This record gives sequence, C-alpha cells and structure tokens, in this order.
Amino acid sequence: MAISSNADQAPGALWVVATPIGTLDDLSPRACRVLGEVDLILAEDTRRARTLLSHLGLPARGRLRSLHEHNERCQVEPLVEALQSGRSLALISDAGMPVLSDPGYLLVREVRRAGHRVCSVPGASSFTAALAAAGQPPLPATLSGFLPVRPGPRRRRIAELAAFPWTLVVLLSPHRLARELADIAAIMGGDREATLLAEISKMHERAVVATLDELAAGEEAANPRGEYIVVIGPGEIEVEALEATPEKVQSEYREAVSDGLNRPEALRRTARRLGLRRRQVFDLLADKKSEL
Repeated sequence: MAISSNADQAPGALWVVATPIGTLDDLSPRACRVLGEVDLILAEDTRRARTLLSHLGLPARGRLRSLHEHNERCQVEPLVEALQSGRSLALISDAGMPVLSDPGYLLVREVRRAGHRVCSVPGASSFTAALAAAGQPPLPATLSGFLPVRPGPRRRRIAELAAFPWTLVVLLSPHRLARELADIAAIMGGDREATLLAEISKMHERAVVATLDELAAGEEAANPRGEYIVVIGPGEIEVEALEATPEKVQSEYREAVSDGLNRPEALRRTARRLGLRRRQVFDLLADKKSEL
C-alpha cells in the first residue's frame, strides 16, 4: 500500500512513527495519515495502540500486532517477508519515538539489511522534550534509558554515565525514584545541578531545578506522582590531574567506598573527579599500599 507523504510513495516500507508522550493532540497530521494507511501496525502494547487509533478514528481490527522485547527476535523474519511481499508496516511505542528506549532496533536493523526502506516520522520524544525544557546546557548530551532495577547493576550504570562530563538525560522509575536519585547523587556528586521533570506534555507537568542531593531529599522523591526524567548538568573535574597526589587519590577513593560503591565504581568516580585514568588511580593507591 502506498503512503501519502513528503517522501516517495513506498510500498514495502517500515515507518517508524512517533506517538504522543502525553497530550494526544501532539500527534502530527503526517503520523495520523501514515497510521491510517499502513497494512500493519507494530506496537509494544496493543491495548494502548488501540486506544490511540480509536481517538484518531482509525481502524484497528486486523492491523495490530504485538512487538516487544520478548518476541522481537522471532517476529523479525515474518515481518521482513511481509515487506518483501509489498506490505507496509508502522512501528510505534507506548509513547514517544520508537526504538530509543523501546523495542524495535533489531527489526530496523534487519529491514535495512534486507534492502527495504525505513522511513522516520518524527514527533514527540521525552528525551528531546526534557533536554529542551530543562534549562541545562543542551549540547553535548548523552541520552540514557531507564536504570537497572537491582542496586548493584544500577550503580555500575550510573558510574559508567558519570564518566561523561557533559549533560546527561536519564529516565527514572517512579517506584524507585528516591533510591535512584540517591545513587545518582552519591556517584556523580551531590552538588551537581540537575532538573527533575515530571509528566512532560501532560496536565500536571512540573519541574524542579536543584542539586542532586536536594532532589534526592525533595518532595518529588518522597511522594512520586507520574513519570520522571532527570536532566543532569555538566560535571566538573574537581582537582587538576597534576595535583592528584597519592594522598588525594586515597581520600577520594575512601569517600567513594564509604558512599557504598564497590571497587570498580569507586575507581571510576575517583578517576573522573581527579582527571585521571583508572590505571593511574590504581597505581597511586598501590603507592600508598591502600587496601582495594
């Protein structure tokens, strides 16, 4: 089926379509047109997709197929075959731009490898919406999805992100908001400024600009309501590398350990704060005969 759009008509194409993250009116006319004309719509949650299509007055029966992290691999081959037969597909997520923090990457990769067109229909994205409204330096920035649920993997992920000195955008779970903000503050530095945004594009949208320590101890963390995303402003190297004596390295490392970080996490944070490589931190600690 051909699609009416600014691009060439494209039977046998996969359309990656952004859907609203809050207000349904944010859906673009082009996205509505594409969703109305494709043969098959792939959705992480078909119930939510059916609600969206109903709001738009578009048919859903026989056009919806579930595509999520547990079935994506087995769905790829038949979907590529559908494209080869000339059918057109649209990929949507529960909200926002698909693929970024939702299933779909494997499908897009294999569709491109098979030589079919992948057409992006841009629109709402929580990442870019938060970055634009946060009041933190927008570029460069690193976009991250949700943090791991378990404390150990979560702290390791945060320590990995802390290696980037520029703005960071992280999705947060309302069920673990206080714990996640506390871990971020402990690993990245409690005095680092950030903007916590809630319910972007919805009726009760709100934002708090404060230090990470203040956000972790604030009202939103104590009484979470809705969906959250934090935009963390750029970090600063606290001590010049040439001034990083073994004593300073040992002090930073011990502070990181006292904050609950394991050895790799503590080494990473110490290296970031002192402007060193991890190997340099390890060697300076060894010079002090510290117990790692």
